Amino acid sequence: MLTEFFGGPYVQQWQKQLKGGRYFPLTAVQRFDAAAKRIENGLYLGPIGCLSFEGEFSWNNRILAFIFELIRIKIGPFNPFEISLGKMEDREPSTKDPFFIWFYVDEEIAVARGRSGGTAFWCQCRRVAL
Repeated sequence: MLTEFFGGPYVQQWQKQLKGGRYFPLTAVQRFDAAAKRIENGLYLGPIGCLSFEGEFSWNNRILAFIFELIRIKIGPFNPFEISLGKMEDREPSTKDPFFIWFYVDEEIAVARGRSGGTAFWCQCRRVAL
């Protein structure tokens, strides 16, 4: 689960020292199905709704590349609305596509840098209410 790793006061203090970047305290969850090579990446706003992206991924050494094929939007109690992005091509995702380069992983957290240069933190969750 990509989530708030540092508390708000720490982030506010660090933002004063940084030249750029933003912090959004949203719950973001990524799910991987290694056998099917599928990824789902979602932003969850509790009972308000969620926005998720689903697609295919490939893993090569420390690089996880992915191509999203479906966007799912859910608002309140209504059924989700799905938008198909179609298959890009009949190929595996590569570094030409969005990707993460993992540079720290243990049993509790993972840290990776995205293609655009941003850094993401994940923590293992014991319980997730979606």
